[in-house]
Amino acid sequence: MNYTFADNIRALKPSAIREILKLSSQPGIIPFSAGNPATDAFPAKEIAEISNSILTTNPAVALQYSTTEGYTPLRECMADYMQKKYSVGGEEDDILITSGAQQVMNLVTKVFVNTGDTIICEDPSFIGSLNAFRSFGANLVGVPIEADGIDLNALENAIKTSKNVRFLYTIPNFQNPSGITMSYQKRKSVYELCKKYGVLILEDNPYGEIRFSGEDIPTIKSMDTDGIVIYAGSFSKVLSPGMRVGYAIANKQIIAKLTVCKQTDDVHTTLWSQIVSHKFLTEYDFEKHLEKIRDIYRRKANLCMKLADEHLKPMVDYYPVEGGLFLWCKLPHGMDMMDFTMKALENKVAVVPGTAFSVDTSAKSDRFRINYSTPSDEQIINGMEILGKILK
Repeated sequence: MNYTFADNIRALKPSAIREILKLSSQPGIIPFSAGNPATDAFPAKEIAEISNSILTTNPAVALQYSTTEGYTPLRECMADYMQKKYSVGGEEDDILITSGAQQVMNLVTKVFVNTGDTIICEDPSFIGSLNAFRSFGANLVGVPIEADGIDLNALENAIKTSKNVRFLYTIPNFQNPSGITMSYQKRKSVYELCKKYGVLILEDNPYGEIRFSGEDIPTIKSMDTDGIVIYAGSFSKVLSPGMRVGYAIANKQIIAKLTVCKQTDDVHTTLWSQIVSHKFLTEYDFEKHLEKIRDIYRRKANLCMKLADEHLKPMVDYYPVEGGLFLWCKLPHGMDMMDFTMKALENKVAVVPGTAFSVDTSAKSDRFRINYSTPSDEQIINGMEILGKILK
């Protein structure tokens, strides 16, 4: 049978990251291509204790249907936590628990974007979000990133010249794939620009809690007095990605519409994982756990950057990072990026080609991304040495 797929889906291609991940899972491959948290960062013992308690004392609470908005104790706990720690969320805001932060991208696009409407994105940006936007027929307009975040002049020009701009998508902290953090001054300017032109901001912050050096910078949502910022957060990088617990904080009118759309997606986020998240936050030392995982990523990032300096420089440059999971590396002028990534794979080292993160799928790139959270220390040492030999 000849299948006729929807127009918005027909143009979507398998993620280059997912395709390389299939190869990186093979024995002997050094998985610099992954984006997974370090396995020793999972609080497996505590999750097992909580799960056992739930399923032996009151299993029905976790095994029954629940409300779409999310497990009420978790929503209340997170609203309080985000307000006290990050000044996120006000009287006009509400919170929706989602199936990972990825669902926030889908729901926001479904609520605000008609086919042909424009979404402005940092370029490069997270492939999962870009494909979510494309699946709704959005017109994506990319804005370059500078060392301190998005290019403000290019952003204003994109807003002024693009048709039906619905929102700006940004990852201000340890951006995926670049690892860049947007400065405080730029965050203020981004907010004022979007306020001036009546453009919403979708602030995606999956890595904010794993800053391992430097000082926290206020979120854009903490500046939001006009209800224009939709904040997306996640437990994937701090507890477990497999639990699929994320959340959106936004004006109550927006959350109400997101909730209606979520009802048609999955009814509600898995209740067991919501209860586990709540109990971990309220019955265990969450801050101590965060310090533990920050220590893990600090050590692995420093090791990776030290080896990059030894084996890849001066031919390859990269942005030093203060958090997150990635190094964004630039090849020498004239070197073919895809040829390099394929040679790396032939030598059993998987990195992600920069084109995977381009807003324009036909654009060329001289970049590749390295993930340091998934490989072991031994794999990082061996992998960086192999990449250096390939370059030379």
